[in-house]
Order: sequence, then structure tokens, then C-alpha cells
Amino acid sequence: MEKFQKYYLSLLVLVIYSNLQAQVNCKAVEGENCKKACEIFNYWGNFQGFKESQEKLDEAIDLCPSFSNAYMEKAVPYLKRGDFATWKKLIDKAVELESQKNLGYRGWCKYQFLRDYKGAIADIEALEKIYPTGYLGYSSNGDYELHIAKAICYSALGQKEKAISVIEDQLSKKNHNIGLFDYYQLGVTCFELGKYDKALENFEKQSKQYDFAENIYYKTKVSKVRNKDYLDVVS
Repeated sequence: MEKFQKYYLSLLVLVIYSNLQAQVNCKAVEGENCKKACEIFNYWGNFQGFKESQEKLDEAIDLCPSFSNAYMEKAVPYLKRGDFATWKKLIDKAVELESQKNLGYRGWCKYQFLRDYKGAIADIEALEKIYPTGYLGYSSNGDYELHIAKAICYSALGQKEKAISVIEDQLSKKNHNIGLFDYYQLGVTCFELGKYDKALENFEKQSKQYDFAENIYYKTKVSKVRNKDYLDVVS
């Protein structure tokens, strides 16, 4: 329970920090037109998806074509409504202008919404080149640190050993904040490779971190496999 509370406290701080990051300090923006674009973004970004908000973001882009936040904000409603082609055009422009700010978001969305595992890995690994030893950030839903998200993509591509290596490497880092589902993802990948002892070890760790139905289900599957192995031996 204490670990669970600590996790949610960290997640709450992350959410608050992310919300603060959404507001740009317009005084630090160079150029009068870009300052105006920034002010438009700060105000109309609060009305995401409304027609007038989208029109105002267009105005911000016209004023300052290099202001990546406007492209990013304008892209989100298209993603939510399933217009992935328009979303990609806008988010690609945001990444082109400020890759360090937008690569992680684009990569996660490629995984979550498009199941573009290779594209997601490419974006996250491009971000790793910018921050080779540092913090990459979290998925937009807050569930996974982006190294873990990359491992999930490797697993989905059938590269299970690679996925295990990435997760274990990340979990070994002292500055890694253990997520709600990190041990579960590692356990499932081990299970899929038939590494049942290692899988159970991680499911047990997951239970101590945060237990949930799917984790209990996989622990049961390990028990079922072990019982079958026992019956095969004694018969």
C-alpha cells in the first residue's frame, strides 16, 4: 500500500508538471509575432478541439510558423477523432521544429493508436540519442516510462529477448521510478518465452507493487503449466 501511494504521489506530480509545461512563458519567446502566437496558444489551448480554438491556432501558426506548440496542440483533436493522416502531418511538423519536445509523444501515439511498433521504436530511440543517459519522459497516459514503452514494442514485434533486456536494464537504474505495470510486462514477456520461474518472480514483484486481475491471471497460468509438467513427469 505504501509503494502504491508513493507511485500515485509521483504520478500526481508528473500530471501537475505536465499541465504546467503546457503553458509557455511567452516573455521568453523571441519576436513580437511569436509572442502573440504564444499568447494565442496559452489561451486557446484550453479549448482544445473547438472550431474557434483550431482557427486561432491557425492564426498562431501564420504569425509564427516556427512555434511548434501550435502544431502540436492543433494535431491532438485529429488524433482523438481518428483522422490520423492530418494528425501525422501536424505532429511531424512539430517534431521537425522541436524534436526533443515532441518525439516521445509521437512515438507513444504511434504505438497506442496506430500499432506502428517500428515507428514508435524509431522515435524513442531518436530521443535516446538526444538524452543518451537521461530521463525520456512518460507515455501520454502516464502508464509507462518511454524505455519500457519501447520494450513493449519490441515484444509486439516478436523480439522478446530484446524486450526483456530493455526492461531489465531500465529497472536496474537507480533513478527509475517503478511504474504500475513494469514487472507485469516483464513477467508476461518471460512467460511467452517459457521462462516460467522468471515470469512468476516478476508477477510476485508486481503483486507487491500493485496487484490487478491480469497479473493474478498470469500467476494462475504459471501454476497450471507447472501442474501439467508435474503430471507429465509422474505419468
